[in-house]
Amino acid sequence: MNKRFWQVSAIVSSGLAVAVAGVGIAASNRLMYVKKKDESLILERETTAKRYDEVWYAQVKKSERWIESENGYPIKAIFLEPHNTNRYVIICHGVTETKVNSFKYARMFERLGFNSVVYDHRRHGDTGGKTTSFGHYEKLDLKAVVEALKLHAGPDLVFGIHGESMGAATTLLYAGMEDNAAFYIADCAYSDISKQILHVMKTTTPLRTSLALKLAAVFMKLRDGYSISTVSPIDAVPKIEKPVLFIHSVNDDFVLPEMSQEMYEVKSGPKALKVFDEGTHAQSFNKNPEEYEETVADFLMENGLLSPETQKSTH
Repeated sequence: MNKRFWQVSAIVSSGLAVAVAGVGIAASNRLMYVKKKDESLILERETTAKRYDEVWYAQVKKSERWIESENGYPIKAIFLEPHNTNRYVIICHGVTETKVNSFKYARMFERLGFNSVVYDHRRHGDTGGKTTSFGHYEKLDLKAVVEALKLHAGPDLVFGIHGESMGAATTLLYAGMEDNAAFYIADCAYSDISKQILHVMKTTTPLRTSLALKLAAVFMKLRDGYSISTVSPIDAVPKIEKPVLFIHSVNDDFVLPEMSQEMYEVKSGPKALKVFDEGTHAQSFNKNPEEYEETVADFLMENGLLSPETQKSTH
């Protein structure tokens, strides 16, 4: 009888272990290998919406560059230099997007007197890398892009960083690590990836507990070498001394606007917060292009970051 009991117990325990492992692997797969948008459809979308201008791109002074990441793969970047200036902005796109989505911001910064650098995050577009880490490894890629820009532009460089969604979270994580940009703009960043994943699970899946998230976190640590608890922009924000502009839209139900509000509140020193009435997630610029540009221009002017020539043309 005892022998039979232990045999059954062993079988049940083995079955539970297999089930737990299966859930952990499946959950971590969905995060590490998040489904990306079709690159040709991104280009078609941006072209159709007239946010990407093929004529402009053909004519603007630019150079394509491969930048080596300390993570062990090449990063594809494009340096866009319409102006003879030492002012640049590095633009970080969101998860599932590519650098094509960054061109609209490059055009905006061009009007504000800045050159720009657009690039693909790891596992997106032309950049290498096998997994998406929602800012953990991406912040080190951003560091590599910053170093490449410094080498290119020289000691008089003045640069900022603009990020959208995951790119905004990456921007803040980088700033908390190396606060050496002149300014940062974080458009619809999540404050903590664990809270963000749990919010998405609760609103888009039948799962209502944190068990799947905990299992995913364990397996991501084992498989991808980092703890998702470290992907917490709100912990990085208090370390940032340079000016930060937080942007969100009130109708964003994917990354809740409260996350930007919370980060704004813990930021000391120069800061600004703009919440747009129109637009869902990552749509603040698309729905409010003129007001968005005015918001950025005012933020830069208030912090003495617009060139005198640009100040005259914008006011």
